[in-house]
Amino acid sequence: MSGKLRILLTGFGPFPGAPFNPTMPLVARLTQLRRPALDDVELTGHIFHVTYQTVDRELPELIKEVAPQALLMFGLADRTPYLRVETRARNAVTTLLPDADGTLARQGSIVSGADSMPFGPHTASLLRAALATGIDARPSRDAGSYLCNYLSWRAIEACRRPDGPSHAAFIHVPLVARDGASYHGPSGITLDQLVDAGEALLMELIKLARRAAREAAPARL
Repeated sequence: MSGKLRILLTGFGPFPGAPFNPTMPLVARLTQLRRPALDDVELTGHIFHVTYQTVDRELPELIKEVAPQALLMFGLADRTPYLRVETRARNAVTTLLPDADGTLARQGSIVSGADSMPFGPHTASLLRAALATGIDARPSRDAGSYLCNYLSWRAIEACRRPDGPSHAAFIHVPLVARDGASYHGPSGITLDQLVDAGEALLMELIKLARRAAREAAPARL
């Protein structure tokens, strides 16, 4: 593999009911990491405005411009006190909760004639990487029916295209206080712990993307 490995990290901005979204500082800190293992890795961070239209417009643009080998996406699950590694995207859209621009989805599915799409078996190794940091992390089969699930669906679609990323992952994080302290009391998760787990997830995803790139490279005579 020649050139730098390119990883796109994404988070979301505020949305109705969540005036502070910890994925914003999380993505900022991860893209600022300086490690020897990242010397040949190009990290690009992006925060989505929480609308369906934004995801549909900006995700294809980012994939075209950055050409990432892998996507590491974060979203807020404010009612969950632990980290969730999503294993699939559901073909579901809520028609009850408006996006950040006040727009309600008109139908309850993303596409017709489909059920769900898995991220792939790599979610198991990502979960192990997160757990190794000591954080409370668990697998999830339900990414909800809001923008996190919608972005997950569109990202998996992108990975299934011949020129798309080899891997994508979506991680739901719990709410933390604006100062980075735990929102759920002394035993809860802090922003620093999210960054540690996020770094472990990133390193594991880099390893998986490197392997995929080697396997996809034409054999040299």
